[in-house]
Amino acid sequence: MTEEFKLDIRNISKTYGNGVRALDEVSLTINKGMFGLLGPNGAGKSTLMRSIATLQAVDKGTMALGEIDVLKDHDSIRRILGYLPQDFGVYANVSAHNLLSHFATLKGITDRRQRNETVDRLLHKTNLWNVRKKKLGSFSGGMKQRFGVAQALIGDPRLIIVDEPTAGLDPEERNRFLNLLSEIGENVIVILSTHIVEDVSEVCNSMAIISEGRVLRTGSPAETIAELEGKIWKMAVERGDLPALRDKFRIVGERLSAGKTYIHVYSDQSPGDEFEQSSADLRDVYFTTLRQVN
Repeated sequence: MTEEFKLDIRNISKTYGNGVRALDEVSLTINKGMFGLLGPNGAGKSTLMRSIATLQAVDKGTMALGEIDVLKDHDSIRRILGYLPQDFGVYANVSAHNLLSHFATLKGITDRRQRNETVDRLLHKTNLWNVRKKKLGSFSGGMKQRFGVAQALIGDPRLIIVDEPTAGLDPEERNRFLNLLSEIGENVIVILSTHIVEDVSEVCNSMAIISEGRVLRTGSPAETIAELEGKIWKMAVERGDLPALRDKFRIVGERLSAGKTYIHVYSDQSPGDEFEQSSADLRDVYFTTLRQVN
């Protein structure tokens, strides 16, 4: 793979039969590393992920992964693709080792020795070696997600898609999972589709914010945060005062801290003496972006 290996998406649109426009002229350039696709539920993230994974046709636009036409050459894409969908089911009564071996066979690894070596390597990589003989029905949510990554890594893919992977995970499993993705993303393209801002903030070196099928902002988390420096102000408030404050100020966030409710307001200048300036973070970027168009 050369340094120029990238996923180039241009003017992708998709409208469902019920009239819902899931994707509206989406254009993105995704390079090697961790890329965060951030947006609320129903934003079009899963539609875009399924389209990249060749599981769903689009109405118009182009997609190229290196020299491969994603929309036409499905076989070539699937040979170098790893995919962990949002709803990833497992056979509860099968062991991790046996099911991963089955997936490897389906992926075309028919030589038993090569298949066993692949399975063993991936179980070690995802920290599941010690539970390889346990039935998947006994796995925690985080363990099942790591098993999902293991199956996505079969065949040494060059593009990996993970769709809402940390929803429902406890903090320890979430950290373990994100660390695993970060390690993988050092050498390939990893697209992390999520509505959880912190996932993107912690592990992604580039990102896009999408809502109602449209890309609203792209860049690195650090770059987008820097654009808001000096423009975010906070104030402790009573919850009963929030409706009136929403009418008065451009509130981009409401947060609890030490039992108090704080509002974050976007403004080029201080909104009032009772406000203090706050360092911007990716949540401020996210909600400022969404509320600019809503």
